[in-house]
Amino acid sequence: MEKRRLGANGPEIAAIGYGAMSFSDMYGPTNETESHAILDACRDLGVTHLDTANVYGMGKSENAIGTYLKANPGARDEFVIATKATITRDADGNRGYDNSAEHLETELDKSLQRLGLECVDLFYAHRRDPRFTPEETAANLGRLVEKGKARAIGLSEVAPSTLRRAMKAFPVAAVQSEYSLSTRAPDLGLVQACAELGVAMVAFSPLGRSLLTDTPIARERIAGLPFLAANPRFTEPNLSENLRIMEGFRKLAAEMGTTAAGLANAWLLSRGPHVIPIPGTRSVDHLRECISGAALSLTAEDLERIEAVLPVGWTHGDRYSDAQWAGPERYC
Repeated sequence: MEKRRLGANGPEIAAIGYGAMSFSDMYGPTNETESHAILDACRDLGVTHLDTANVYGMGKSENAIGTYLKANPGARDEFVIATKATITRDADGNRGYDNSAEHLETELDKSLQRLGLECVDLFYAHRRDPRFTPEETAANLGRLVEKGKARAIGLSEVAPSTLRRAMKAFPVAAVQSEYSLSTRAPDLGLVQACAELGVAMVAFSPLGRSLLTDTPIARERIAGLPFLAANPRFTEPNLSENLRIMEGFRKLAAEMGTTAAGLANAWLLSRGPHVIPIPGTRSVDHLRECISGAALSLTAEDLERIEAVLPVGWTHGDRYSDAQWAGPERYC
C-alpha cells in the first residue's frame, strides 16, 4: 500500500489506517476475538496505523490491542499506535475536558498499561479544554514526549488557528478531525493549514458513519445505538433523504468497478498526500472494502463525477446534535 508520513518528521505509515473505536460497542456489540481478527487482517492487508482512545469502551479498545500485542510479540513493530485522552465525566455523567499536564500523564499511564507498552507513537489531546491555551496544551503534551511516554503529539477536532498557536509551543504531528464526502468543513482551512505546516490530517469517520458504504447501518439497528439515534443525519426525515442521495454514489462506485467505501476513501486520499483516512469496522470483509480505496487513482474526470452525485453540502442534517457538538471547535 502507498505510504504517507505521520507528521513532518514522523514514521511512514500505510495511506489508510484503522480507527479502533469499533473495538468498543459504539456501533454494536463486539468482543476480543472479533477485534483480534481485525488486527490479523490489518497485518495481512498492510494497514500499519492503529488509532484508539482511553474512552473507547472505557478502555475496551486499548485492552483488545494490548492483549493482541501480548499474544503476538512481533506485531508491535508492524504497527504505529496512537491513543487519546482529555474527555472526562463527572459524578452525574456530564462530559468535560481536562488538558492539564497531570491529567494527560495520568491517563496516558493507564493507556500504556492497557496497551502493554512503554511508549505510544502518537498521543492526542482528544478535545481542547478552553481553560488552557493551545500553547499550554501543546506544552503539556510535549512533556510526555520529553519523558519518553509518547513519540509525538496530536490534536483532535481543533480549529486551524488553534493548530497554528500550538505549533509555536511544540511540534504537532497530526490533527484528527471528522472528514469525508459528507463532512467537508476541514476543507475550509484545516486541510490547508496541515499541508502548510507539515502536519498529518487524520480523517476519522471517513465513511460518514456507514452512509458512504454499500451497506449503511440498518434502520432497525439505529434505535439501539445511542449516538446514531440522536444524530441528525440518522433521524427522519434526514435519514431517508441521505439514503436516497447515496444511491447515486453507490451506482457510480459500481460503474467504476469498486465499492462505495473504497471510492469514499480514495476521494479522501486525493485531497492531499498528508490526508490519512482511518475507517473503523467490525467486519474483515468491510475492512477489505475500505482498504481497496488505496489502490484507486482518481482522475480529474472521476472527481468531477463524484462531485456531481455528492456535491458539497449534499447531506441532510448537521453532523452532530446540539449535545454532540460539545467539544469540537467550530471555525467557519
